[in-house]
Amino acid sequence: MEPQERAEAAADAVMGRIGQAVMLHHGGDREEARGRFLELWAEIGEDGNPLHRCTLAHYLADTQDEPADELAWDLRALSAAEELTDSRPAAHDGSLAVRGFLPSLHLNLAADYAKLGRREDARGHLHRARGTADALGDDAYADGVRAAMDRLERELSTGGQPPVGPPRRP
Repeated sequence: MEPQERAEAAADAVMGRIGQAVMLHHGGDREEARGRFLELWAEIGEDGNPLHRCTLAHYLADTQDEPADELAWDLRALSAAEELTDSRPAAHDGSLAVRGFLPSLHLNLAADYAKLGRREDARGHLHRARGTADALGDDAYADGVRAAMDRLERELSTGGQPPVGPPRRP
């Protein structure tokens, strides 16, 4: 196996391990998922592959108990995304584009700042999320991200109170 092939196989293995931990988290085992994410973070390190760091930090944020910790991981995810080029994610999955990560990353940061009561920072990242939303596809994931942007915007415009009107269906 050539060095490039070995590097790609190792990259796929890391993404696979991230995916396994994501499944644990979605299955309700948050603590185990967080432990596995942290083990992977220790392996890839602060200077590891930006795609791995972005993906891992993005999911690690969701396993945090404290809003400030969630914010710190989401900031790491955005920082790693800013290091990416479109060619790196494409090596893992040809359908990925760096720009497509940004709406979700900025939305997560907006939500983090809202939880911390930093409404202006939340609005700024919500604005950035909307400014990059054209990179989203036309699928259920994109619809979910756009709907989350709308919900957060309503929350921010009503001072964190639910909007007046009929109850929303889940």
